[in-house]
Amino acid sequence: MTTDLRRLPTVLVAEDDPDDRDLTREAFAAARAAGDLRFVEDGQELLDYLNMPRLDGREALRQIKADPDLRLMRVVILTTSRASEDIVAAYDISASSYITKPTSYRHLLSVIESLAQYWLEVVELPPARSPRAT
Repeated sequence: MTTDLRRLPTVLVAEDDPDDRDLTREAFAAARAAGDLRFVEDGQELLDYLNMPRLDGREALRQIKADPDLRLMRVVILTTSRASEDIVAAYDISASSYITKPTSYRHLLSVIESLAQYWLEVVELPPARSPRAT
């Protein structure tokens, strides 16, 4: 079975640590997750990718969810913070999931496999909207 990248969902990962990017890339491949995996190194690159003005992560999520063309985008937060106020704030602004970064590759692989299975195979998502003209 061949995979058509034009039909795969884009999985955009904002990660500032090159080692974590490599581990995530390896785990994504090992999980055989069918998605167009892309990386940005920081929030600014994320916003540039989405053609949005400079904002912090929470404000970017607020704007994504307020934009009719982006609001259906699923946003999974993978972070080192276990602070309850960060978790509550993320869900208050419509994060799809909040996951604390695994501390081992094995656990990261398990998380990526679970995310890939759920978001790329199990759940039914609405069709992608056509990008608006810029």
